[in-house]
Amino acid sequence: MKGFRGWGLGAGLLFASLAFAAVDGTVINQTTGKPQPGATVTLYKIGQAGPEAIESVKSGAGGKFHIAQDAPGPGPRLVQAAYEDVTYNHMLPPGSPSNDITVDVYNSSKQPGDAKVDQHVVVFEPARGQLMVAEWYMFRNTGKMTYNDVEGGTLRFYLPPSANGAMKVNATAPQGMPVPQAAEKTATANVYKVAFPIKPGETRIDVNYTLPFNAPGIFEGKVLFKGGPTRLVAPNGVTVKGDGIQPLGQEPKSQANIYDVKGAAFKVEISGAGSLEAENAGEDSGGATYEQIPPRVYGKMTWILVLTFGILALGFALLYRAQVPGTVEAGTPEKATVTAKGKNERRRR
Repeated sequence: MKGFRGWGLGAGLLFASLAFAAVDGTVINQTTGKPQPGATVTLYKIGQAGPEAIESVKSGAGGKFHIAQDAPGPGPRLVQAAYEDVTYNHMLPPGSPSNDITVDVYNSSKQPGDAKVDQHVVVFEPARGQLMVAEWYMFRNTGKMTYNDVEGGTLRFYLPPSANGAMKVNATAPQGMPVPQAAEKTATANVYKVAFPIKPGETRIDVNYTLPFNAPGIFEGKVLFKGGPTRLVAPNGVTVKGDGIQPLGQEPKSQANIYDVKGAAFKVEISGAGSLEAENAGEDSGGATYEQIPPRVYGKMTWILVLTFGILALGFALLYRAQVPGTVEAGTPEKATVTAKGKNERRRR
């Protein structure tokens, strides 16, 4: 009877350990098409306080990884693989299997390769003696390499001198959330760089700044990339005119004015006042907020300015800001144990 009780206790412990069973799978390098050893794989628990690192391991032979314990509780989990200084995310929704999962990574290169700016949009919102400017750079990477130039930057952009270097920059990786970035000065006056990995797929970099402004006023900009078109967007009631600027008409829903830029440098006169956010106020029902997505061009003169809902829950907004744990103890060649709980923010992902 005593032995039976001992067996029962041991079985109970075994079943309890299985309840928080391992998370395992394979890291696949989509550049080579082969399993990738040596990637750092981290499991995160996602909660209201943000992501919490559970454990980190190294992928071994055949790209296999094995994390000894799953995150407790029914919430979502994130498996993140860090390879060649870039992190790649694999989300595990509540109730999803935690075995035999696949996390994709890519080789990185300092050369753009197939990554280029597909569209550049500049939004003007003049009001109360200020001109609020939002620039969107939409990268499209159709290749199988991540463009990652830490020293030279993956994006260089011109910032008007009257901004005095004050700006906010956010970058959004494919299927990711906006992550704040630091823009650095270059050797060229008023030109800044952002070093954010451009993974296969679509990546968006947002640059926001405010200039002193009295309508009508002058704005000068420069296009420093080779790629897709540059579009200027102004709210209804705001007009933009200048050499090399071609009106494309108004977006049907918001009545925003759209202009095409023909040259690498442009100088425009802006008159009127207005805000896209003010025009979209009142369309929000249910607590969601609108996110303006740059117009896409189909054919010579066709364009669409899409307004989509973006509901950013706190946990998921923070999810993509926490990257590889800050401190990892040295362990066996294929395993490392997290000693910092991974709430630090990393600039790149």
